[in-house]
Amino acid sequence: MAEPDAGRLRRVAVLVLDGAKPLDVGIPAQVFTTRPSMPFEVRVCGPAPGLVTGGDGLSYHVAHGLDALAWADIVFIPGYRRPDQEDPPAAVVAALVAAHARGARLAAISTGAFALAATGLLDGRRATTHWHYTRALATRYPQIRVDENVLFVDEGSVLTSAGAASGIDLCLHVLRGELGVAAANHAARRLVAAPYRSGGQAQYVPRSVPEPLGERFAATREWVLHHLADPLTLDDLARHAAVSPRTFSRQFVADTGYTPLQWVMRARVDAARELLELSQRSVEQVASDVGLGTGANLRLHFQRILGTSPSEYRRTFARGE
Repeated sequence: MAEPDAGRLRRVAVLVLDGAKPLDVGIPAQVFTTRPSMPFEVRVCGPAPGLVTGGDGLSYHVAHGLDALAWADIVFIPGYRRPDQEDPPAAVVAALVAAHARGARLAAISTGAFALAATGLLDGRRATTHWHYTRALATRYPQIRVDENVLFVDEGSVLTSAGAASGIDLCLHVLRGELGVAAANHAARRLVAAPYRSGGQAQYVPRSVPEPLGERFAATREWVLHHLADPLTLDDLARHAAVSPRTFSRQFVADTGYTPLQWVMRARVDAARELLELSQRSVEQVASDVGLGTGANLRLHFQRILGTSPSEYRRTFARGE
């Protein structure tokens, strides 16, 4: 971010695009709200002053147009509906590029990453977005290194975050860099939010195993899900599919993007997630139930795949009594 003049408020613009999601808009507006303890001035803007049709049945009446981007030190781009189908207006893209060129930081929340990607400023950089759209972002903008397992990515002058609530993580991260840890912790308490969250967005994805791109071995995958507690080998899976291990492995990767044993491991982690959410079984018992043997083995693969521990996951997602 360009250094603000001494004594003046830091300038924050929140850019509302058609289909903007209410939570995404509200988070930066509230985190950086103008108050004596917060040296920020916030302007909510749109492609033009006036009414902007939002998502979820809400609309926004914004007082500022794209001139706010020429004024701001940091520009937040909230997520919006149908990001993979509609390009942002050319004037919006140009204004974002111009703001960045003069030193403003650009921070996208959730699917706002698509508008930021349209500027070309994410090319060659890491970025993230809501887990539901990571594949679409990577396909549409192959120059971007899309990381689907994090809550946010800070590339200095451009920042991106995952789904809506991770906008809080991103805003607190920005605030921490601007004013220090104490200010960020104070804001987190005001929001009744965690100053830091462990893990990444992988733990919020419904399943670790991907939706298959082919159905040739659907019956074998279904069979695996009913035999996770058994010691499964590549030969076992190929025998069930009635093909050679080499053919099975090659086609399985083409169908799912994972080797057979990688897929089995992710299926075991998914089964463990369900047991942690719905039962009171210990971590050791859960590990045995899903074929991972020991609690240490479960913790290892849970951390690798989901970026968190089984105990932390249970605290986050287990149903209350």
